Amino acid sequence: MQFSLLLLQTAAPPSGGITGALGQALPLVIMIPLFYFLFFVPMQRQKKQQAAMLKGLQNGQTVVTTGGIVGTIIAVNGDDTLILRVKPDNIKLQVARSSVTSLVSSDEAKK
Repeated sequence: MQFSLLLLQTAAPPSGGITGALGQALPLVIMIPLFYFLFFVPMQRQKKQQAAMLKGLQNGQTVVTTGGIVGTIIAVNGDDTLILRVKPDNIKLQVARSSVTSLVSSDEAKK
């Protein structure tokens, strides 16, 4: 008996109509565009920059692959492969163009 009285006392009165529904949906309506602009727009921008970097690869540039290999491009074969020279033994490796993650600046390459 006491438990049912306690439940009746703590139950919130029903909120009124449209203002209640709008008040509950408003945070969700605000969060969806915010989530889009905070996560998807930067990801799309980064994807475009990566594609432009891969398209502009040239001989003589020093690159880092997804496997962590640092090498200098000595040949660009077609649209999808590169030949890298890897120090210290000047080993030549053929890698996929898509495996290149970043360019190494000339200051870092000299070190």
